[in-house]
Amino acid sequence: MAKKYFSILLLLIISCKISAQWHPDQIEIIRDQWGVPHIYAPTDAQVSYGLAWAHSEDNFGVIQSTLLAAKGMLGLHLGKDGAIVDYVTHLLRTKEIVETHLSEVSPEFLKVVQGYLAGINSYAAEHPKEVFVKKAFPITVQDVFQAYVLQLAIMDGADGVITDLFNGKIDHSALVGIGSNALVFNRNKTNSNHVMLAVNAHQPLEGPASWYEAHLVSDEGWNMMGGLFPGGPVVFHGTNEHLGWAHTVNHPDKIDLFRLEINSENENLYRIDEQWYELEETSVPLHVKTIFGLKIRVKKSAFYSKYGPVIKNDKGVFAFKMAVFDEIRAIEQWYNMNKSTNLIQFKKALAQVSIPGFNIMYADKYDSIFYVSNAKLPLRDPAFDWKKIVPGNTGRTLSTGYHEFKDLPQLTNPTSGYLFNMNNSAFNASASEDNLNFNDFDPTMGYRLHENNRSMRFMTLIDQYEEVNWEDFLKIKYDATLPDSLRYNINVNLLFTMDPKLAGPAAETVRILQKWNRRAELSDVGPAHFNEFYAHLMSKKERIDVALVQTSQMIESLHHAHNYLLDNFGKIQVSLGEYQFLVRGNKALPMRGLGDVLAAMYSRPYRDGKVKGVAGESYIMLVRYPITGLPIIETIHSYGASNHPDSPHFNDQMEMFVEQKRKSMTLDIDIVRQNAESIYHPK
Repeated sequence: MAKKYFSILLLLIISCKISAQWHPDQIEIIRDQWGVPHIYAPTDAQVSYGLAWAHSEDNFGVIQSTLLAAKGMLGLHLGKDGAIVDYVTHLLRTKEIVETHLSEVSPEFLKVVQGYLAGINSYAAEHPKEVFVKKAFPITVQDVFQAYVLQLAIMDGADGVITDLFNGKIDHSALVGIGSNALVFNRNKTNSNHVMLAVNAHQPLEGPASWYEAHLVSDEGWNMMGGLFPGGPVVFHGTNEHLGWAHTVNHPDKIDLFRLEINSENENLYRIDEQWYELEETSVPLHVKTIFGLKIRVKKSAFYSKYGPVIKNDKGVFAFKMAVFDEIRAIEQWYNMNKSTNLIQFKKALAQVSIPGFNIMYADKYDSIFYVSNAKLPLRDPAFDWKKIVPGNTGRTLSTGYHEFKDLPQLTNPTSGYLFNMNNSAFNASASEDNLNFNDFDPTMGYRLHENNRSMRFMTLIDQYEEVNWEDFLKIKYDATLPDSLRYNINVNLLFTMDPKLAGPAAETVRILQKWNRRAELSDVGPAHFNEFYAHLMSKKERIDVALVQTSQMIESLHHAHNYLLDNFGKIQVSLGEYQFLVRGNKALPMRGLGDVLAAMYSRPYRDGKVKGVAGESYIMLVRYPITGLPIIETIHSYGASNHPDSPHFNDQMEMFVEQKRKSMTLDIDIVRQNAESIYHPK
């Protein structure tokens, strides 16, 4: 007990020192009617302090989980599941990566990070009952950058590769996320004086990769609004007074896998050319909180090689390499993007190539639009097939550097007047006559020629318009119809031509699906059937050929869908509005959308046969840039600004969200202040 009170006293002392250094009286947290924080302060670093405090007020739990994972202490909070993440943190050597590269971070941005962690530490000191693990505080600069390395590694697929290797799966295939959309139209395409931008990343609705909306304003030229993740000190995508951008996930070859040649007499020796090297072995201490509150300590070995982290399984010894192992300045690059005022400055920020992935879709008030399939990709020897596992016994497969920004697929101001990305090929980003040529780029970069349902549907829609007005733009953005020919991981197009009688008792479900117009509106009968059918089929993918599904396999999944709806709803004619809901707290609202329509929604079981959305449409920002004046901004969040059930902003945006409505926002801090719900200082 004495130790506990000492920890609280120490936090309070730290809080007083922090406050004195950062002058919280100069920092304003201005909450609008939706509870969204607009942070104003004289300096960028103070704004970051205020952001940390405001975000902690709304979602301190998830921020802590992110930082605990970075410190290798999540097991003390979440038990075994957290300890697994802690092991990954050690396996990736995030601590060593940050120690090696921290000196490369500019002093200017380091001050911003220091402001952020000071805000986190001050909030923790003032709210000790909310702290999960007392000894995790105070948070340090090292901790914050370790969090960024871990998050970006996971976003680029490290978790999938590690899981597969530990399970003995050694196929090297790019991981495909659930997707996002980004659109930009300049005045060549719009029949108005506006440039239009859609920021529409499809993310989990809750957790460490869910969006938080904020507006950051300083006297040093920072005026940025948009979305960020827990632990982020800057906006990741959104808009400032001059320009904005949206991110989507892209799929070049961001991870290299190597098979090591192990000495037959010593399993910890591996060969590169004519030289033998010893695997570096580290004993990783994992602290685990048990269900009874007891804390136990276990140790597990982690191995490392010149190729990167090492995993041993019954098929061999493998290593993997990612760009995040050599670069920690991604967040600084985002900061520089936040502060850019035109395309030249923006491209200068991108030329740093510190962000390891993501498509970037840009628009500005000067009528410029721009797209790049951004990635930090190693220079690779073309003699090897990098789509597969390559030999880890030759210096020819050890990377010697990275591609420059100019090497990446990018388009500026196409004559068509529009750019788009739905996680599809970088070589289909505009009208066909404007697109890049796949063969003009280094094949070892691993870019692919692939389309999906969303990109195919967008192309169908855009072909209908010579010009696009605002209403047309909204129709395209909120479209909830699949293309005529489906492009899923499993080919299911046979479903729509098969004889319903082949499905026996499920024949009626087949007829419903064959009559279905591929639309996912609340009144439509068909989306619920398809969702259950496809989810069941995907659950069996380990035993089916994804390229050619047998009729018998489809019939099995059709029977599941038929019986599921009959058992849970007592009928087969089930509309999407009866089946799918947006749920938070005691509020459950019927919700449109389906996996891989433009207005995508991915769902999981809820109750009584119903499903609830868990990922997809989440934070949406739609922007119009006039020739003069501030951008016209409309945004919506799937739930609300706060993660606290007792807050009025826990789920107050849900009704607008399901009705495809948005709230008006402004970058004019004086207008925000005049209409504020509350204004206070972070203390």
